[in-house]
Amino acid sequence: MLKTAAQEQLLPGDTLQEKWEFAQAAGYDAIELRAKGDFHFRGRLPELRQALKDGVVMPTVCVDMLHFFGAFDVELRRDAIAQMKSQLSVIGELGGLGAQTPASYGMFSRRLPPFEPPRSEAEDRDVLQAGLAELGEHARAEGVTLYLEPLNRYEDHMVNRLEQAAELIRTVGSDSVRIGIDSYHMNIEESDPAASILAHADVIGHAQVSDSNRFQPGAGHLDWPAWLGALKTIGYDGYLAAECRLTGDPVEAVRSVPGFLRRSGA
Repeated sequence: MLKTAAQEQLLPGDTLQEKWEFAQAAGYDAIELRAKGDFHFRGRLPELRQALKDGVVMPTVCVDMLHFFGAFDVELRRDAIAQMKSQLSVIGELGGLGAQTPASYGMFSRRLPPFEPPRSEAEDRDVLQAGLAELGEHARAEGVTLYLEPLNRYEDHMVNRLEQAAELIRTVGSDSVRIGIDSYHMNIEESDPAASILAHADVIGHAQVSDSNRFQPGAGHLDWPAWLGALKTIGYDGYLAAECRLTGDPVEAVRSVPGFLRRSGA
């Protein structure tokens, strides 16, 4: 049976301890944290250490920043890498597994005017490889993993499909960099999401879940038995972390996810 997690902002409660109490009652196995920029995540260490002592399971963190390691501006790239290193160190201190980030978000799309980005594909590749190599080395030193998340074509112009992320990761050659797959983006970009999982099994490290419309699993038309079946086929033993919007009553919506996923084959 695959393990489930919910991102912290989806769970009711004022503290991580309260959120964890709800999460356990709903059938979740963990909470996925969110990390803002400006070293905000590092500033939460007292809160996170206490939550860990109180038994809250927090294996992964997903970034929530304004710029990322693939930014066009060199200073923004440097800041994003510094932020990611800090977040990898924090999740490592908590005994977690790793941190998930896209190459960029909302920076450019080839599907919208002006269609041609200010940097060539070769330059993009050089920037991404350099960033992944640096972050991968830091992740290795901290005993955690960096998860690179492909985003859909309207949110990023560089890494949209698993094959693109896999090529970068294999070129970098670090065991501390893996793909963090997201069912929503895969539904847009992959012609056969289950086949893509099977094809890149060796570099998949984490999984986030939401349905075809970005709402909670079960609210759209994604083929969950096929998607989850592919993960089980490759022997994936990580978490299915709910990263989604909620439709209907938000408490009931987030409560419904573990049961839906397990009925669908998780």
